Order: sequence, then C-alpha cells, then structure tokens
Amino acid sequence: MPRDATVIGSGPNGLAAAVALARAGYAVRVLEAADEPGGAARTGELTLPGFRHDLGSAVHPAALSSPFFRAFGLRDRVDWAVPDASYAQPLDGGAAAVAWRDLDRTADGLGSDCQRWKDIVGPLARRLAGVVDFTGHQLLRVPRHPVTTVRFGLRALLVGSRAGDGLLRTEPGRALLAGVLAHANARQPSLGAAASGLFLAAHGHTGDGWAYPRGGAQAIADALLADLAAHGGTVETGVRVDTLDGFDRGDPGAGDVLLLDTSPRLLLTDPALPAAYARAVRRYRYGSAAAKVDFALSGPVPWTHQDVGRAPTVHLGGTAAEIAAAENSVARGILPLRPYVLAVQPSILDPTRAPGDAQTFWAYVHVPPGSSFDPTETVIRQVERFAPGFRDRILADRATTAREFAAANPSAVGGDILAGAFTFAQAIRRPVVSTTPWRTPLPGVYLAGAATPPGPGVTGMPGWYAARQAIADAGGGRLEPAELFGG
Repeated sequence: MPRDATVIGSGPNGLAAAVALARAGYAVRVLEAADEPGGAARTGELTLPGFRHDLGSAVHPAALSSPFFRAFGLRDRVDWAVPDASYAQPLDGGAAAVAWRDLDRTADGLGSDCQRWKDIVGPLARRLAGVVDFTGHQLLRVPRHPVTTVRFGLRALLVGSRAGDGLLRTEPGRALLAGVLAHANARQPSLGAAASGLFLAAHGHTGDGWAYPRGGAQAIADALLADLAAHGGTVETGVRVDTLDGFDRGDPGAGDVLLLDTSPRLLLTDPALPAAYARAVRRYRYGSAAAKVDFALSGPVPWTHQDVGRAPTVHLGGTAAEIAAAENSVARGILPLRPYVLAVQPSILDPTRAPGDAQTFWAYVHVPPGSSFDPTETVIRQVERFAPGFRDRILADRATTAREFAAANPSAVGGDILAGAFTFAQAIRRPVVSTTPWRTPLPGVYLAGAATPPGPGVTGMPGWYAARQAIADAGGGRLEPAELFGG
C-alpha cells in the first residue's frame, strides 16, 4: 500500500515537496487556502482585463540555478525571458548604473569602480555553482566547495560591515550595490543584506541573468502542478488549515507524513508540540513587511535614461546613502518619505502581459509589520523622479497593503514576504538550530516553507529538503533530485 502524504500550502515549496513525494510513490494531496494554487507564484488580472500581473514573485534569479529545478527540468518546461540587463539603478540627473549580464560591460559603466566591481562580484559569478551549494542548504555542514565558500563569506563579512563603505567609491557603483542589497529587507549594512545581495548580484552576471517566465510566475506553478497530476497527486483549493489540533495527518507509524508550506507558527496549534521546541518557534523573528502596487500602463515607462527601459528589474532609491537610510528607517518602524522601491516591468520582453502597446508594472516598498499604508502615491512620486510623465501613462492601479498580504497568506506574518527576518543568526536558526531543521518533534510532521533553509526565493529547495527528509526517515534513503527525475 502506498504511504499517504498531505502538504498544506501550494506555493513553489509546497508543490516541490508534493512532486518529490509523488514521484517517490506517495499518495499525495495538497491543501490550499486560496481559490487557486501557486501561492506567491501566481499571475492574474489585477487591474484591467488583459493585463496580467504577478501576485507575488515576478523575477526569479535563483530558479534556474536551483538544484531541484535543474533536475526537474524547469528550463525546458517554462518559456524564459532572459534580459541583457539584469537590473538597473537610475540616478538623479538622468544617469543610471546597469548590471548587464556581461560583467565587463557592467564594470566599464562604473568608471573608476570598474575593477573593484569585478573583484567583488566576478569570482562569485564564475563559481555560481559553489555559491548556490553553500547558500542553498542549512549552514551547519561542511561545504562541498570550500574555496568558493570562503570567498563568499569574506565578501559578505566585508560588504556587511562599516568597513565595506570604501569598497566602491563612485556613486553609480555604490548605488548599484545598495539597490541589490536592499532585496533582503534588512538593516544596511548587515551580514544578512550582504549575503543576500551578493548572491543575487552573482546571478546577474551569468548566462541566465535575472530571468523570468513569459506569461507570468504562474507558469512555474503550472509546471509543478502538471507533474504532480501526472504522478497521481491532487490539489484541493479553498481549504484553510488554521490548527493542527485534531487534524487528520494519517498514521505516522505507517510512514504517512504531513508537510507544512506555512509559517512554523502553525505547529504551535498542536498540543503535542514539546515546550522547548515551541519556545524556539516563538523566538523566531519576522522582519519588515511589503506593500505593493500593480499598474496598468498605456505604454512603456518614460525613463530619463534609456537603458533603464532594458532592465525588467529596477531599483528606485537614489544614492546608496538614501537607500540605506530608507531601509534603516523601516527597520525602526518608521515609514521613510523617499522609500526604496523595487520595481518590475515584465512587458519589455513579454508582450503577453498586456494588450497592444500597453504594459504592466509591478512595484513594492518596505513598511513596518502589519501596516495598512497604501503605497500608491509614494511609488508614483518615486518613479516620476526618474521617469517624468509616468503618472500620465497610468490606466489603472491596485494596491496591496502589508496587512492584506498577511490576511491572504498566513505564511507572510505581518506582511513579511520573506518568511522571516533576514539576519545571520536566523540563517543558522531557521526556524531552529538543527542539522535537520525540516524535521519537527511531531512524528511524521515536517516544515517545507521558506522559514526553513535555504530561505526565501523561488527555488523549491525548502520543499525538496523536507520531502527528502521525510523519505529518508521512512527508510527510503537519502536521495538527490536527479534520482527522482531520471537525470
């Protein structure tokens, strides 16, 4: 008789876990609270008919380098847009710094910081597999690529400290780095922001750059759902699980398993959870939140610097000092007047997102947890700063506050879309200190969400590690992804 597996949550991690378990012979069912599966990897008409917006994640630098998705064959299952410019940082006065996939081209645009940018990012981009291996697992282990690990660690320590202020000396170079560091939604400088930013920056100078799926992030979820269905798995939508007390999880003694692509806090609803573990889950901290705006535009954003229109991802924040000040204000619970805005313009390489010459535009700002702040006007002003006339091209807009993010997705506690504060301590304690953090003390229950290593990002790796742990604990051996997909 096949073992049964229940997965709560159908985000990329939950679906990765479900696919792995189904291919390993489990009878899998996935329970999803929303009306459609996919979690943060969903796409829908949020503003006007024919305008397709990503509800959560939009650009996926780490998806194509993920060991799970490489074995899964995501590159071939989804049509990818690969831009020449991974991300751009417009500056006042019509200037801009651009991170091209070509490292030399990027460095040449940074003036006297040319060689410094190459020295910081180049060795990591050339050895991306080692960076992914180190950052893509729990840190309490011996790395497979020790030299690359040391290179990455030393750079993160330097960039993440005050000593890193002098690494880059031109404003374009400093701003280009600050913009990518701010993805971590953490204080600057900090080790967490540095590690996250260097990981992303290294991806920007590889063959795939900051690629994204044509048609929207939903394409990733759809590929996983199709594979799950092909191996007998099922998905039930509109099923919200708020407590594990009395929840039917099958028979752990027979090898049945329950995997949670949720916040670890769901475990606290089970009266059988040991007190020490419960205290550790309560100590796990969530970070600042996100507030997002989707725009339907009549045409392209009228950037002052034309190369900004070639980068699907744009960091709007001005100078490095402005970005750091804005992020540090949010970390103190204060809304900055000029926030860091992370924007995505997918239509520049994907005409399926909007009808005719129209375009979609996606942007979010960081805000204090639980905030009800509507960022629409703030975002418009920040875009207008670097693209005068943007306001005139808006056909419709729709805001999602941090409070609304949290209500729609229990994993986004307080609106934290990264599923936990991005600090060095929580890179080790995510959500507990353990060499097997996906296994919980509850028999047959595993954590499969982004609150476990390697953390946020559309990689499928937390779900894969949880499924692999469950399979190993049931006597199925310690698998590698290729063993499930025949590679």
